[in-house]
Amino acid sequence: MNYSYLMKEMLDDELYRHSRYTAEAAVSLAEHYGVDSEKAYLAGIVHDYGKCYAKQELINKAEELGLSLDRITWKQEKLLHAPVGAALLKKEHKISDPELLNAIAYHTTGRKGMSLFEKIIYLADKIEKSRQFEGLEKIRKIAYTNLDQALLAVVDLAIASVMARGLLLHPRSVVFRNSLLEVLGEKEYN
Repeated sequence: MNYSYLMKEMLDDELYRHSRYTAEAAVSLAEHYGVDSEKAYLAGIVHDYGKCYAKQELINKAEELGLSLDRITWKQEKLLHAPVGAALLKKEHKISDPELLNAIAYHTTGRKGMSLFEKIIYLADKIEKSRQFEGLEKIRKIAYTNLDQALLAVVDLAIASVMARGLLLHPRSVVFRNSLLEVLGEKEYN
């Protein structure tokens, strides 16, 4: 299956470009950290598989798939596309790698206990080359020296953005942030 072509057909030009750039960033980070770069490319290119659907379509698909989701995810399209996309990839394209599916399902909120691969996909989505925000260049550099520090920086920015827009903050993001602080604190003291 040519997933790049599939995504080009499904997404508008801007979102497809973002998916390509996320895949490129994922490959670069994967190679740097000794993770399967082909799997990273696949996760990067399809991470927004659910994003072509409107909110009601995502809700309908989540119900059809029998997904057990929390109330905050149900209410926010920006969160809902991730677990629905992962479930659809499993059902429609027989992608069964649990780590890859988790990377897609949690690329919006993060979660405590993410694998190195999941962290790479989460970060690649936030630092790919079309993204623009203050401090991004510094975070891109840190990504290759201290992955958890780069993750903490993007999680902090994501949480601040959600709060500034008055949206519901997913507790999983807070738990992810705290787990990063704990890991970084342990490294600092060991």
